[in-house]
Amino acid sequence: MSERIQPVGTAEPEYRLWEPLDPDAAGVFKGIPEEDRAYWERARAFVQDEVAPVIDGYWEKAEYPVHFVRRLGELDLLRDGADVPGKPPQSPLAANLVQMELSRGDGSVGTIVGVQGALALRSIALLGSETQKERWLPPLAEGTVMGAFALTEPTHGSDSVSLETTARSVEGGYVLNGHKKWIGNGNLGGVSVVWARGDDGQVQGFLVPQDAEGYTAEVIAGKASLRALWQTFITLDEVFVPEDARLENANSFKDTARVLKTTRLGVAWSALGHATAAYETSVHYARQRIQFGRPLAASAIVQERLSRMLSALTGLQTLLMQLTRQDVAGDLNGAQAALGKYTATRTAREIVANARDLLGGNGILLQYRVARHFADVEALHTYEGTETVQALLIGRDITGYSAFA
Repeated sequence: MSERIQPVGTAEPEYRLWEPLDPDAAGVFKGIPEEDRAYWERARAFVQDEVAPVIDGYWEKAEYPVHFVRRLGELDLLRDGADVPGKPPQSPLAANLVQMELSRGDGSVGTIVGVQGALALRSIALLGSETQKERWLPPLAEGTVMGAFALTEPTHGSDSVSLETTARSVEGGYVLNGHKKWIGNGNLGGVSVVWARGDDGQVQGFLVPQDAEGYTAEVIAGKASLRALWQTFITLDEVFVPEDARLENANSFKDTARVLKTTRLGVAWSALGHATAAYETSVHYARQRIQFGRPLAASAIVQERLSRMLSALTGLQTLLMQLTRQDVAGDLNGAQAALGKYTATRTAREIVANARDLLGGNGILLQYRVARHFADVEALHTYEGTETVQALLIGRDITGYSAFA
């Protein structure tokens, strides 16, 4: 039998695309305090060592790596800067750097913190009674209890102020009826912060155990984005909760909006994480991919693309660092938070789309990293207020006129 002749030059190399490049062309991240950098580095190690090796499999199968929640709690990366008894202070900058880094690894993993810490835990931290804080904040921060934030409804997404879920006062507490949609962590046996309209017509918040009678949650199937996170459709059918389940300081939608304003800047930093991942992958791929006898990186048009991506990335870094300084000083207003989210998700979409195109056919394969970010940034662009809602918030601040219907 003659020896088999192996084809020459047709085997594709294994590209190395995950190594962090830390693009900081303008020195935006120089001088970050050591205590903040420690959170960032801890999130980086978690992404590189624990997320990167397995996330494609979870994403492709639409499976939730629930064990990541407990692990994030162990690393104290889950509370998004909220004050929790027994935990050291975590600055807004540290929380945002964690969000950026986790989203650089994967959008679903970043959204775990967005749901558990930024929304559920923060609702209790900002609006709960002292008893509620003592009971719920430590286990939520440690990841031993799962938390959900149930605001969006099937017929009220951007128009969340018009929600129709009701909370009827009865002897000893309240009875909740209604439906919620797109609720992350809504089916995992923890607690849901449910927003409902009380007898006075005002929006109020309630802490609802997910094993309560009449509470059912169905995982939404067929998602093309954030596939490694389960989001649910919730039905509340005569769900009774006791009087002490009502968030003490949640008395109108203005209080709900306080939570949303605080988390909106974190969403912008998540977008920066997606954009950073796309840029890093593009640089690595361009250096390693050989076409027409030379690396893609040696092509003038590829260098122009990378320069354009770095320019947009640097502008976004600069904006978000300045808005975070405003937040640390207590001066961040709603319009500024909206500007951060509006700019960040638009910019991230452009950078990720450019990266997907630069990788050619490989750009749609999960193993080349960009495809997940390409899909996941679409969800980020929508949740926590769509582009249109952000524009209306900014426009109202510019003109003094509200254009909300």
